[in-house]
Amino acid sequence: MALIGYARVSTTDQNTDGQRDALIAAGVKDDPRYLFEDHGVSGAKATRPALDKCIASLREGDVLIVAKLDRLGRSLANLIELVKDLGERGVEFRALDNTSIDTTTSNGKLMLNIFGALAEYERDVIRERTNVGLTAAKARGRQGGRPRKLDSDEKVAKAKKMHAANVMAPKEIADALGVSVSTLYRYLAM
Repeated sequence: MALIGYARVSTTDQNTDGQRDALIAAGVKDDPRYLFEDHGVSGAKATRPALDKCIASLREGDVLIVAKLDRLGRSLANLIELVKDLGERGVEFRALDNTSIDTTTSNGKLMLNIFGALAEYERDVIRERTNVGLTAAKARGRQGGRPRKLDSDEKVAKAKKMHAANVMAPKEIADALGVSVSTLYRYLAM
């Protein structure tokens, strides 16, 4: 069993010194094989180089430790999913700033499940609100999505006619119609 630490700061002018100190005090070895750090990496990013290496290095029986809970997950739902995946691999998780999140204890597992249930509830409420809003908008005759660039059948027919004539390059046709070349091709395929 190894204690593996992860620290992250969002900007390059910040440093991980405080997180490193807390992780080392918790028993993580001051060694790049045990202590992973992302510098200048937003928590919103799906991939974070040091975190990816950290996760790949974890083995059954290891404990992943973070100094602050918000350093690990992009969102509560992401955090819950990550900790669940770790648990399925036999890896425990501990957040030093929140003693109630420690999957090495029964109380910690309970708290994680409560947070997971709250995250799932929040996703469901957002989904329900979105569906109610879409249904209400549709009942009023509104449709979602972006307005069409070539908003009439005549414009589409004109684009197809210009292209079939083979007198102008696709870029010239797109410029004449005020659309991009990729948009032109999308309409030509219709």
